[in-house]
Amino acid sequence: MISLASGYGNFTPPAAAVAAATTSLQSGVLPVSPIAGLPALREALAARYPNSSVAPEQIVLTAGTKAALFALLKAVLRPGDEVLLPTPNWFGFWQLIEQAGGVVRPLALAADDDYALTPAALQAAITPRTRVLLLSNPNNPTGRVYHRAELDAVLAVTRQHPGLFVLSDEIYNLITFGAEPVPSLLEWDDPHGQHLVVNGFSKSLALIGWGVGYLVAPAHVAQACAAWQFATATAVPIPTQLAALAATEAAPTIAHNLLTQLAPNRAILLDGLATLPNVRCSHPEATYYAFPDFTAYLDPQKSPEVASAAFVSRLQAAGVAVVDGASCGAPGFARLSYAVPAADLREAFRRLHRTLAAS
Repeated sequence: MISLASGYGNFTPPAAAVAAATTSLQSGVLPVSPIAGLPALREALAARYPNSSVAPEQIVLTAGTKAALFALLKAVLRPGDEVLLPTPNWFGFWQLIEQAGGVVRPLALAADDDYALTPAALQAAITPRTRVLLLSNPNNPTGRVYHRAELDAVLAVTRQHPGLFVLSDEIYNLITFGAEPVPSLLEWDDPHGQHLVVNGFSKSLALIGWGVGYLVAPAHVAQACAAWQFATATAVPIPTQLAALAATEAAPTIAHNLLTQLAPNRAILLDGLATLPNVRCSHPEATYYAFPDFTAYLDPQKSPEVASAAFVSRLQAAGVAVVDGASCGAPGFARLSYAVPAADLREAFRRLHRTLAAS
């Protein structure tokens, strides 16, 4: 079995991060961190957003980015509140929203226009119950980046609804092959205190399995999240935070090395997709995923969700594991990762060709 389904890359942890954690572990009894995180790390993270006015007091370190997402949703959602979720989107959002007490309201975007999120569609989707607009930028699974002009238009709508929070998951922000950097929501003025951001270290900074993420929010929301963490968990361990600090300080170099590692595989994947018959795919600018459309191979006698699951099972039987697009709100599509060994990726495409030819 060759898995193109994992959300984690095949990256080696940065040497500076490993050294920082090791030195901490060898120094004796570990101190206990403040619940929101080490001041030095929070200051370093605030400095990552030079085009904003983020203060360290707005940042809370969490045990992974899922914990940051959950803490924010728990802090702002009220019973019955709706979270507007443009789809396709990461499959984990549904359960997080429901566990936090919210209701998912999908806003379907179309591959035909490269998943554009138009102001008119957004305005039409907002209801009196809409409490959060949840974006991932870059988008997982499509690799789509929403740049400044598009976000300007989106935020012009959300500012008309001061009680609506905009939550941006930016964990893949440095894994981009575009000409411009991925903009952060924190770069925009936030007169109503609506903007929430989560990020982490396992994707763009190669700390896979280290379990550290963070959130950025207006100070009163950040304080509520820190209080939630104090009541339900502990602070992120000191060695992990020191590793994250070292990774933050070396972020440009780490991200450059990851892009250099990923670029040949990206070419293999894009070339391979172009040769698959009756398969279309929007060009992924960022992340290490592609999200091709396999709907031509679905059984028309079955519902889209059932047919999509059956197709993914057929690929798995042929030795290729992928993420079913139905779990991301797009049945018939599949998420493929190219953060795998090049030989595995080439063999996966050989198997895909054989399977599709037999369909």
